[in-house]
Amino acid sequence: MSKKAQNELNKLDEAARAGWMYYVGGKTQDEIAKTLKTSRQSAQRLVALSMSEGLVKVRLEHPIARCMELAQGLREKFGLTFCDIVPNVDDDPNSTQGLGQAGAAAIERALKHDAPQTIAFGTGRVLRACADELSLLHCPQHKIVSLVGNIAENGEATRYDVAVHVADRLKAQHYPMPTPVIASSEEERDVWHQQKHISRIHSLAEQADISFVGIGNLGSVSPLYKDGFIDDDELGILADSGACGEIISWVFNEEGALIKCDINQRVTSVKLKATPEKPVIGIAAGDNKFNAIRGALRSKFLNGLITTERTASALLDA
Repeated sequence: MSKKAQNELNKLDEAARAGWMYYVGGKTQDEIAKTLKTSRQSAQRLVALSMSEGLVKVRLEHPIARCMELAQGLREKFGLTFCDIVPNVDDDPNSTQGLGQAGAAAIERALKHDAPQTIAFGTGRVLRACADELSLLHCPQHKIVSLVGNIAENGEATRYDVAVHVADRLKAQHYPMPTPVIASSEEERDVWHQQKHISRIHSLAEQADISFVGIGNLGSVSPLYKDGFIDDDELGILADSGACGEIISWVFNEEGALIKCDINQRVTSVKLKATPEKPVIGIAAGDNKFNAIRGALRSKFLNGLITTERTASALLDA
């Protein structure tokens, strides 16, 4: 190991010590500085580094009355069995801050079962944030399954394959979906689905004890478009068809109905089921995703939601 790399490891080690003393031990920065034999300014920087590097994870345990009221309202309005609302942290209308921590807490609750569990994941930036917030656990009894393919038309793998990241952090069994997100034709999709290992992954995913999915919007900023899974012409066709959002690349309109389009004929993801028997938790927020989230809730493909206070209020007021 190079001297520079060793110095960085030593710095992170000191930051972890400082973060532990501050957030767990309740020590002041002066006390930390004395223990670590450094200046108060250095102790302050180490505490800040422990947070910025993700060495310390903060989760809210006390239920906030306003968020609980919003959650109850959404459960009643959309027939949800689970709903968790995180407080607003700033004025950004598209903020997703806090969803990672809330999603990680929900995932860890599912992992606490001693009996083997099959947990399925979609993909996306918010779900990846949830995975990053997970504690490092040892769960070899559980299966982590991908719901969606992770390969673009040019052969490049998506950077947001959540199941891979979750399984790595948990040391759990992992079942990836090594298929293109969108096949080049309906016939090619059928060929992929007929592969024995792909068929097994679909079966595992369909029987999952709990699933976590993102909710994507459509347009020039949508993940399907930005990550190269659909092109300009396909994006235009979807817009003309009234598409507003997608879940594991299945495209739906504002009423929650899957639209008749070429993309839905070629998507290789596990099929969505209305009113699923097992928990299917959607995690998303933001004004830019409002129509997609509302459409997803109307679709009944989800029976759970984790979102922000601002988005929850908008969903109830609409």
